[in-house]
Amino acid sequence: MKAFGKYISKYLLSFFVFVLALLLVNILAFAFTFGGIVFREYGAASPANTLEAVAADLSASGISKEREQELNRNHIWAMLLDASGRCIWEASLPEEVPTQYTIQDVAVFSKGYLRDYPVFVRSMKNGLLVLGYPKDSFMKLTGNYFPIRAVRLFPLFLTGILAIDILLLFLVYYFSKRRISKNTEPIMASIKTLSAGKPVNLSIRGELSEIADSVNQASRVLSRQNQARANWIGGVSHDIRTPLSMIMGYAGRIASDAAASGNIQQEAEIIRAQSAKIKDLVQDLNLVSQLEYEMQLLHKEPVRLSKLLRSYAADLLNAGIPEKYSLKTEISKGAETAVIECDARLISRAISNLVQNSIHHNPQGCTIALRLDCSDSTVFLTVSDSGMGLSAEKLRELTEKPHYMESTDERLDLRHGLGLLLVRQIVETHGGTMKMESAPQSGCKTILVFQRSLS
Repeated sequence: MKAFGKYISKYLLSFFVFVLALLLVNILAFAFTFGGIVFREYGAASPANTLEAVAADLSASGISKEREQELNRNHIWAMLLDASGRCIWEASLPEEVPTQYTIQDVAVFSKGYLRDYPVFVRSMKNGLLVLGYPKDSFMKLTGNYFPIRAVRLFPLFLTGILAIDILLLFLVYYFSKRRISKNTEPIMASIKTLSAGKPVNLSIRGELSEIADSVNQASRVLSRQNQARANWIGGVSHDIRTPLSMIMGYAGRIASDAAASGNIQQEAEIIRAQSAKIKDLVQDLNLVSQLEYEMQLLHKEPVRLSKLLRSYAADLLNAGIPEKYSLKTEISKGAETAVIECDARLISRAISNLVQNSIHHNPQGCTIALRLDCSDSTVFLTVSDSGMGLSAEKLRELTEKPHYMESTDERLDLRHGLGLLLVRQIVETHGGTMKMESAPQSGCKTILVFQRSLS
């Protein structure tokens, strides 16, 4: 989900950067398009500069030849009116432009146009200098005026508007991100739950409802498959129980029959022992299936692990284990009163599986240790032995959580890692973790970690 959130953030941030880049491109395009015009019309050839240059060059005999050539190149005409409005000098004056004006005429054209020519005027000692530019070269705003306060306020206004636009853009980005995250988080959580093999029921309206329906459909298909698998395992476990019990019963009777020969009794005992292993294997298989597909009802209650551990050790010793195996129990002082919420029957089953693994994989005998430690919030239950240990490859196979339906081992005396898988399932069902440590000829240690109950 965090990765998806980062993706959304990156996407929206890219959009924000794109908008800023687009704004910059627009400004550059505006500058490229209008910069030349502005530079040319408001540069050295601007009306104000041209008026200044002509006025400085004008004398009683007119203007210099170079100045007149410059006016002709720019298609500018000029004239000088005296106080009575009569033209006393002109240069390139069009025929349609009069040479005599009243005060009213001067007042009108000085702010705008003269016969559609944009004109610009300058007062001089000997009269009024008038420059006329080509038609449609300038647009003059003849009736407008701007308050000084508005002119001074304009830069602040422009800066404020730009700041508000950026703020609004950021708010749109922020709330869009929140909305996208809010709408997609349930989907991501459901996909994560679905990937763990658990069913989901997602209810979303709007644009993402189609995706939610697809997730729900996948959940239903997965649930049906899991249910079919669990039912098959449960059915096989149930159907095999009766014939297996009969095999064990008859094998036990033959093994204890004094009339049978020694070889027959020995073979019958082997059949009985192997049948018992099959029975345990089927029970583990059924229990793993129920835990994996959450079909096993947990009877959780506060359990003091020190009491449970001692009770298990006493039961194991009372049932009798071969003399080549020794069992010791170590409980730290702080762990004496440690309590966790758990199903005591399943925790005992997990401990038993670990102990039986130590026995099965160390036929030469070993010391098995049960140890209980705790911290303020965590309880550590360790089952270790001093036996043969495991190779790095075998340890990796066991810790990679192989599925019990994928074993290729055909030897009946091996449990295919199912016992350890069952332990892992029990621990994870109780919200704990399992860690294995081992090395060849250095024994094996399995640490079960649970959250301590504060009540």
